[in-house]
Amino acid sequence: MRTRAAVLFDQPGKWETTEVELEPPRQDELLIRMAAAGLCHSDDHIGTGDLPVAEGSLPMAGGHEGAGVVEAVGPHTPGWRVGDRVVLSFLPMCGLCRWCASGLQNLCDNGSRVLSGVRADGSRRMRIDGRAVSQAAGVSTFSEFTTVSVQSAVRCPDDVPLEAACLTSCGVSTGWGAAVRSAEVKPGDVVIVMGVGGIGMNAVQGAAHADASVVIAVDPVEMKRTAALTFGATHAVAAMAEATDLARGFTNGQGADSAILCVGVTRPEHVGEGLEAIRKAGTCVLVGMGRAADDVGLPVSIRHIVLYQKRIQGSLFGAASPSKDIPAMLALYRQGRLKLDELITNRYTLDTINDGYADLRAGRNLRGVITFGA
Repeated sequence: MRTRAAVLFDQPGKWETTEVELEPPRQDELLIRMAAAGLCHSDDHIGTGDLPVAEGSLPMAGGHEGAGVVEAVGPHTPGWRVGDRVVLSFLPMCGLCRWCASGLQNLCDNGSRVLSGVRADGSRRMRIDGRAVSQAAGVSTFSEFTTVSVQSAVRCPDDVPLEAACLTSCGVSTGWGAAVRSAEVKPGDVVIVMGVGGIGMNAVQGAAHADASVVIAVDPVEMKRTAALTFGATHAVAAMAEATDLARGFTNGQGADSAILCVGVTRPEHVGEGLEAIRKAGTCVLVGMGRAADDVGLPVSIRHIVLYQKRIQGSLFGAASPSKDIPAMLALYRQGRLKLDELITNRYTLDTINDGYADLRAGRNLRGVITFGA
């Protein structure tokens, strides 16, 4: 079949909406009619080249956050049927590797193909005029229809709008888990969240759910600071220096229990600020992606880390296991305990995807969403 998709042909480059040829699902695959896709900063990192894709992976159909409806089920693929509503996980879950067996599905060995966009055997499911097209994270949610592995699909309850559910595909689970799992926020904690966009706002929600007594949101954009106070932040400031002073004021000068860094383009100096803001034995959680060119070198003192026993903790997908945690997020939403609808600031079409990313970079969105009318 043929479908329209937003495709990246060069890095750096812009998303180009074009028609692609899409193969039907093979064994253990599903054909999905997309309903909604979130405009996550990770796809913008791919577009700008800050996050280089694997060699030979361009062109690539973008998008890794989304939800839709099963249109066809591959042969010999039990447990799935046409009409199933699904959230697509950008990290697949094989259920067999060491990490999946340890309850760490976010570290599944199959995640190694996220930036190559190919199946385990190296094959691809999309083409343009006979030229192979890779699928971002194996799902390419920036496409009206997409063929995905069952390892990337999680069922969605019938009473949850797919437009809201799609946000649990990446941003919500990542932010919430960064607070609850990676930072291990506990009742009474003082928490700083640096950057409160589509991921950081959910770190605020997670910290509030974990009963932190003080949640300080940090963002230069006034709209985001104001919104953070409705998502569970107790304070909202424009700069880390002010947040650090606030945290020390609540802790007899010790500092925050944790600082969660969700900046869209995380720079080395942000890590230094986060470490400076936390107490002895505190945790600085790194969530936001940085530029590949900045991957080496952090402005931190080894003596400072050792003598104060501070911890730098990486957080991929909020340390979530998609098959367990996405349904948990949806259950919290159904109970009115997790805000999803309120995260959506603006809606776009495939043809206006670059406008959506311009709005993201300008700080006008908590989360922009592409809607497909499904």
